Amino acid sequence: MGTSTILPDLGTEIVIPVCAVIGILFSLIQWCLVAKIKLSPEKPFAGGGRHGYAESLIEEEEGVNDHTVVRKCAEIQNAIAEGATSFLFTEYQYVSVFMAVFAVLIFVFLGSIEGFSTSDQQCTYDSSKLCKPALATAIFSTISFLLGGITSVISGYLGMKIATYANARTTLEARKGVGKAFIVAFRSGAVMGFLLAANGLLVLYITINLFKLYYGDDWEGLFEAITGYGLGGSSMALFGRVGGGIYTKAADVGADLVGKVERNIPEDDPRNPAVIADNVGDNVGDIAGMGSDLFGSYAESSCAALVVASISSFGNNHDFTSMMYPLLVSSIGILVCLLTTLFATDFFEIKTVKEIEPALKYQLIISTILMTMGIALVSWVALPPSFTIFNFGIQKEVRNWQLFLCVSVGLWAGLIIGFVTEYFTSNAYSPVQDVADSCRTGAATNVIFGLALGYKSCIIPIFAIAISIYVSFTFAAMYGVAVAALGMLSTIATGLAIDAYGPISDNAGGIAEMAGMSHRIRERTDALDAAGNTTAAIGKGFAIGSAALVSLALFGAFVSRAEIITVDVLTPKVFIGLLVGAMLPYWFSAMTMRSVGSAALKMVEEVRRQFNTIPGLMEGTTKPDYATCVQISTDASIQEMIPPGALVMLTPLIVGIFFGVETLSGLLAGSLISGVQIAISASNTGGAWDNAKKYIEAGASEHARTLGPKGSDPHKAAVIGDTVGDPLKDTSGPSLNILIKLMAVESLVFAPFFATHGGLLFKFF
Repeated sequence: MGTSTILPDLGTEIVIPVCAVIGILFSLIQWCLVAKIKLSPEKPFAGGGRHGYAESLIEEEEGVNDHTVVRKCAEIQNAIAEGATSFLFTEYQYVSVFMAVFAVLIFVFLGSIEGFSTSDQQCTYDSSKLCKPALATAIFSTISFLLGGITSVISGYLGMKIATYANARTTLEARKGVGKAFIVAFRSGAVMGFLLAANGLLVLYITINLFKLYYGDDWEGLFEAITGYGLGGSSMALFGRVGGGIYTKAADVGADLVGKVERNIPEDDPRNPAVIADNVGDNVGDIAGMGSDLFGSYAESSCAALVVASISSFGNNHDFTSMMYPLLVSSIGILVCLLTTLFATDFFEIKTVKEIEPALKYQLIISTILMTMGIALVSWVALPPSFTIFNFGIQKEVRNWQLFLCVSVGLWAGLIIGFVTEYFTSNAYSPVQDVADSCRTGAATNVIFGLALGYKSCIIPIFAIAISIYVSFTFAAMYGVAVAALGMLSTIATGLAIDAYGPISDNAGGIAEMAGMSHRIRERTDALDAAGNTTAAIGKGFAIGSAALVSLALFGAFVSRAEIITVDVLTPKVFIGLLVGAMLPYWFSAMTMRSVGSAALKMVEEVRRQFNTIPGLMEGTTKPDYATCVQISTDASIQEMIPPGALVMLTPLIVGIFFGVETLSGLLAGSLISGVQIAISASNTGGAWDNAKKYIEAGASEHARTLGPKGSDPHKAAVIGDTVGDPLKDTSGPSLNILIKLMAVESLVFAPFFATHGGLLFKFF
């Protein structure tokens, strides 16, 4: 057994923080480039062309006053930014109370295992050694939980800030051509992607090193305490995703139903009272929520891998470089994504609308190919040629090339899931065109076709996840599954850049419409937005796929930590857990869908009231009262996010305490299996309906023109489908992947308590 690695420990201690800092610096450079576009009406800068020629603005040919347009854009952007900031602050106030309560719970539960004693105890996995007391793990788990939560909040908040900063700038650049607008939107997405990936890595690395000062050689206790980081990240993501999702969809459904269906005014028309709330929603739901969500996945897969490694030969031999393998993979990921981003912004220039979607797809392909080489390099220098991995009580021998295959299989499975999602949700392919075609016979057939499409779209992603689980588990047990999840998330910076690009272009289109810009500009922003819709679906596919792998890895770590030898489905304790677990995603979806419905109801009533009572609103002579609509969305989402959040956070605690670890293991497996299916089908159904509507509106092909124009019966049917799909694709679907991860990581954090004191009901019967 050779334990030496090519990369010395000192090298690891330099590489990880340096890569993180490079990521942060790169995002700041991108921010500065976006900031160069001014939102104050000045003389258009003549020598601004990339090749030195002056760029003509379309507006000047048409003689529209430039100053008023820029001023209007700036005003609208301010309104959106204010709405988003005030919502997030309100949300964070509520969530901070929850964080405080939960931090106390972690401390009390974990500290009480040994009766709050401060003397050293026997190690769980090696009883010949002494480990730090349970009280220390309780204190440090609580600290890492709070750190994870704070990092998650900061990630979401910064993402929202850059998005609301860039939306109007994208609109203004669209006057110079679609390529310029694309670069601004994409750069802004990159700011968020790199800040998040680098922050997550840096905070985790610093935390590990600080905890090491106390834990010393007790790595088992150290990495057990680190799992709190993943729990903090994901619990914040849950509230961000659910709260933001309810907010954005209440506004969207309200704006669409009254504006487009009843009043026949275009989308994002400034006469529509809900239009600002709708644009705010894109930022708090799709950007702040998505950011926290992927950060949570990233933190949890790192934690799961570290926990398993700490009880394998890496941890037993105190081999720091191999132990940090998951973090080294993420570090290389930042450098790979940095190179990939330059392909979209600097190496190639987009000139026509047709080049937008391929450019985004190439981002995924290039980053995956480069990352495969990066993983090979890390596996070669950071792992000994052969080592052992803990596998449910026995040590399994693994070679370094096998671990390389585990990470790669996750990485490529992510790409496959991304492309399958794209095939089912992009209007360039037959599935969405069939859904659009079914609108000829009304909304009912549209809904039937859309649901069928969603169910069918589960098939290939599930096979991809299944194969990657089988391969990675066969090679390296649960550690393999954890690093496969990390592989899928290793290109997180690029994935997030593509994902944040969508809502930014969506907002840019809304601002163009509200500022009264020409239809040619609206066509450009629409083209950016349609590509963004598909990429958002790809991002959701990644998030769901990685959530499935992450929660399986956490499940494995939980089973090891709770000292369960086998999980036997035929024992009644486990089977009832499976059944209830499989039901939870439905219960959770029911809550979130109802919340969107009731919030949308209030919104529809308010929008109708304004159209009916404010004189001159339809004629465009008076302004609507945007603030009331923003307030309705804020209040509704804050109230409604608490019950679903409580369901997810309390279920593992109640089951673990009253029914014990066997039932809890069944519950986790059940929720994972049913949650993934519902999440994939909900996201893709919603995405397909949305793009079927856009396909009819754009009228780009002969087929689409037979269904249109806007306001035709097929178009109205498509709008209804889109409205039904909104809560599916933006509230229930994306929140479900947090449900399955969060229950697993929470069970892992509380595993020591459940193993000693859990199962109260079965003790009496």
